[in-house]
Amino acid sequence: MNTDPTSPAQPFEIFLVAAPGLEPVLCAEASDRGFTDPTMVKGGVTVTGGWPEVWRANLELRGATRVLARIASFRALHLAQLDKRARRVPWAEILRADVPVRVEASCKASRIYHAGAAAQRIERAIAEELGAPIVKAAPKKTGKSADKDAPEDDTRAVQIKARIDDDLCTISVDSSGESLHKRGHKEVVNKAPMRETLAALFLRQCGYDGRAPVPVVDPMCGSGTFVIEAAEIAAGLKPGRSRSFAFEQLATFDPARWQSLRGSTGTATPPPVRFYGSDRDAGAITMSRANAERAGVGAWTDFAHHAISDLTPPEGPAGLVIVNPPYGARIGEGKSLIPLYHAMGQTLKTRFAGWRVGIITNEAALAKATELPFQEGGVSVSNGGIRVTLYQTGVLGE
Repeated sequence: MNTDPTSPAQPFEIFLVAAPGLEPVLCAEASDRGFTDPTMVKGGVTVTGGWPEVWRANLELRGATRVLARIASFRALHLAQLDKRARRVPWAEILRADVPVRVEASCKASRIYHAGAAAQRIERAIAEELGAPIVKAAPKKTGKSADKDAPEDDTRAVQIKARIDDDLCTISVDSSGESLHKRGHKEVVNKAPMRETLAALFLRQCGYDGRAPVPVVDPMCGSGTFVIEAAEIAAGLKPGRSRSFAFEQLATFDPARWQSLRGSTGTATPPPVRFYGSDRDAGAITMSRANAERAGVGAWTDFAHHAISDLTPPEGPAGLVIVNPPYGARIGEGKSLIPLYHAMGQTLKTRFAGWRVGIITNEAALAKATELPFQEGGVSVSNGGIRVTLYQTGVLGE
């Protein structure tokens, strides 16, 4: 395997993690961005390429949760064999001896069934073959003091993921580090934020890709995620332009080539339309405006403080209304929200003829309460641990 980014790269498999259920949408985005052989698999999309494609995926793809570079694959029937074959991985070509490493393993339908023991063998291979410091996984958060024993350098550690499935061990490097929904622009969020990656996939699923000059309206904008994502897409701004990535800590990283790839990532093309958010919470509007300014799209976004009943369409062409309204976290709680959904539906039906609508909610009864003509086939996905569905209309009034 050739991992030298300064020479023609030997292609390898790159796994783009997606929200389960939205793999087709991410696959379409990867295809649009020119990645090679995008293929849908459970939990994501595979493409092929070298390390520059790994960097570009992190920089450009809006819907990927993270990007994994699959660096090795081999059969392992027992722990001794795993130990031996893990030592043959060219760790020195990929990892740096001065950067800490954290290993995470999973086992499924394999003779090696103890994930902790598998991780230990790979950790030992890396430590003894390369000399890199090993960081144990931080404990799961179970209370206020859950992180007190976490290693100090945990956030700097490069993560290796080993998956043993049917005795086949696949080893990947997490090239992203922090989840890719963290664009680097939001300092504050509301109580139930929509992750940027999920918002981008929902926008694409609604047919919005920034190519057609149509406005986007979110009448319950919270921290402004949908409005900001839509404006960035229309302006041609790359989602990873303002943050760092784990691949910058790898031996395969070439700073000069990375800077060339990034280019003028902060340069925007002013879109011909504007993007609108509103909310009955004045604090949400202040938050959204600040987030939009940090993202560099403040000039093309408008945020207003008012209730859904005061919503009116902006001047200009019809576009897309997309909204992530409140929904009951527990069964039965949604009943109290039916009047809100009904009022929203009436406002959209009577004032937004010619527009399309996308509503994300967790209960079919809430969507039905809007009395909007939703199409069939909404996909259910997890948003903050709650299963939600995107309900879409065609053009209202047709």
